[in-house]
Amino acid sequence: MFNDLTIHDVFRIFIGFHIATGATGALVFWVPVIGRKGGAVHRRWGQVFTHVLLVTGSLAMIMSLFTLYDPLGTHPHLADKFEAPFIRGIFGWMMLYLGILTINLTWYGWLCVVHKQNRAAMREWRNLALQPILILASLNCALQGLRIDQYLMVAISLVGFATAGTNLWFLYKPKPAPKDWLKEHLKALVGSGISVYTAFMAFGSVRILPALALNPIMWAIPLSTGIAIILYHWWKIDRFRPFYAFLLKTPA
Repeated sequence: MFNDLTIHDVFRIFIGFHIATGATGALVFWVPVIGRKGGAVHRRWGQVFTHVLLVTGSLAMIMSLFTLYDPLGTHPHLADKFEAPFIRGIFGWMMLYLGILTINLTWYGWLCVVHKQNRAAMREWRNLALQPILILASLNCALQGLRIDQYLMVAISLVGFATAGTNLWFLYKPKPAPKDWLKEHLKALVGSGISVYTAFMAFGSVRILPALALNPIMWAIPLSTGIAIILYHWWKIDRFRPFYAFLLKTPA
């Protein structure tokens, strides 16, 4: 039975798991974002979000490797619309980059809330390794975009450079402010939520209208929404309202 499976069959299995975990993350995302911060509900669903996003990002990377190996075999529905280099670039290299970006943001954001102001603990090997890996993936995404004249890949790669750069700056900055870890936590986990919605709106749309996958509007909607959420909560943190006060206390 299993000997009869094609690469497309195996790929579709991964797609099913990827959609299931991604959809779960997309729904759970709003519980900690909208709900009371720091409470039991926030922590519980924040953990769920973290776990499913790490799985979602890992599945995206696996799917991208299948696409890089056989772009037409994994995407036969696109064979009459796009050539193999295009499919390999968008659904291979760019998805690989986005999977790494999602894992980077999720893991980094989780460590920020676990260790708070203890940056030495945040500088564990996985977190440090993810930063240069993301930089290399961002650079490759941009170069592959130039090769196939898809400048959206170049533009989206800037998010990866900014993510790794700001992560490293916080991890090693000389004198971080007491609230910086909380801002980084919000930036990272909201950023990983942006990646989920971007995937659903951009890559998901290819099943219905393939041209929409590269429409800048499909990428701009989740990005602008996420940035607005981050800036709003950063403003609340800087105002030091009771809303966040208990989160900023350093354990004895």
